[in-house]
Amino acid sequence: MDQISIEHIPPTAAEYLALRQIAGLSAMSKEGAEIGLPNSLFAVCLRNGDALVGMGRVIGDGGCFFQVVDIAVHPDVQGRGYGKLIMSEIMDYLQEHVPARGLVSLLADVPADRLYSQFGFTYTSPKSEGMWWRQGEDDGYK
Repeated sequence: MDQISIEHIPPTAAEYLALRQIAGLSAMSKEGAEIGLPNSLFAVCLRNGDALVGMGRVIGDGGCFFQVVDIAVHPDVQGRGYGKLIMSEIMDYLQEHVPARGLVSLLADVPADRLYSQFGFTYTSPKSEGMWWRQGEDDGYK
């Protein structure tokens, strides 16, 4: 059985980038990770010894808007409930820190949307649709 420890600090940029890659999340830059990780409102890391095996973060303005990001579990330990553990830690933080009428959002990849729905997240459509813009992608904006 794994000896999993829970930390409420962000991973290092190198760990973050490596886990995102192996878990199949989109690539981020080292520069972006080094800026963004220390600015997390909340972070949770699951470690097996020194190895990062799961992570998740909350980002935002700390008052009106919060976003759950970077939920990732290493493929070697998926299916053991670690995604639920990460989300439970995040939900504990959100329930304690989000003021009345604060909005918490996330972008859910399928089939991870099933995990998030277990924690009360619902689809915004058809009332609204998620949209995004990413620096450096050919989006026609000049």
